[in-house]
Amino acid sequence: MKKLLIVYALLFFLFFLYVYAYHLKQPLTSLFRPEQTELNDNGREYVMVTFQAGIDYWKNAIKGFEDAANELDVSTEYRGATQYDSYEQITVLEQVIAKKPAGIAISAINPHELNTTINKAVEAGIPVVLFDSDAPRSKAFSFLGTNNFSAGETGAHKMAELLGRKGKVGVITLPNQLNHKERTDGFVETIEKQYPNMEVVAIKDGKGDQLQSEKAASEIIKDYPEIKGIFTTEANGGVGIANAKKSTNKGNDIKIISFDTDKQTLDKIHEGDISASLAQGTWNMGYWSLQFLYQYNQEMASNNISNETSILPKYVDTGISIVTKENVEDFYAE
Repeated sequence: MKKLLIVYALLFFLFFLYVYAYHLKQPLTSLFRPEQTELNDNGREYVMVTFQAGIDYWKNAIKGFEDAANELDVSTEYRGATQYDSYEQITVLEQVIAKKPAGIAISAINPHELNTTINKAVEAGIPVVLFDSDAPRSKAFSFLGTNNFSAGETGAHKMAELLGRKGKVGVITLPNQLNHKERTDGFVETIEKQYPNMEVVAIKDGKGDQLQSEKAASEIIKDYPEIKGIFTTEANGGVGIANAKKSTNKGNDIKIISFDTDKQTLDKIHEGDISASLAQGTWNMGYWSLQFLYQYNQEMASNNISNETSILPKYVDTGISIVTKENVEDFYAE
């Protein structure tokens, strides 16, 4: 009798599933698998697009993107312009759009020049989110990245701490890239408003390149022999400045605050050549970019909504940490 009741219960359960599936007009098997299979059974992928492909900086973001893909059981592809060149990134993005992926996460090399191509993707029904570097006037759905102005403020406060709140400082940045401009603005404005005995005497373009940053730092050191600190808004700059400092025999006279946590930067912190670096939440950027793209697809499939009516936020601050010699070991990749 007990076995018969179990059989009846099982039949009732299967009948319930049949009715449920019938009313939803979907295959019964879809009740036993994640929803994303329906969205991606045509082989479409979620694509991450960057510039300067292959540099260490992108590794954690790619890892986060892939980790989210594993959780959601979707496929991904990574594409990147090989150089620091907006036209090359536009070409790469056009190629990605032509494949009609399930979604695109892109770090924009320029806040203006990619707008038309990003908008083309959105208008074609492809969800787009920006991470790390924004294009705020585009039609992309969300931006996930560092609060760059706040990061610049953090850099200014750390520099003031290192210098005892007095001395001349310089900045090496990428003036045409929005996230770097915001970091520079945050640093400069904080020094000007909160530290009257400090002065920003030079701002130079390091072009995102170690050698160019070394050259720019050497020029600052030559023009301002009394310089006490240099802040840079990206990792190649930090290593370049450290090399310039060594070549001018300045020793510990110049404090350097860098950005990010590639191995060269961490090694320079460990050796004492760089005083600190600001570590971004790059894994978070990649992970949540894919989660957002996936959710946008779910929303559009069920409600035919637009980026203007989505429940997801337009901006997510992915956080920042200060790396010093005391905690540098925690930031080396395992």
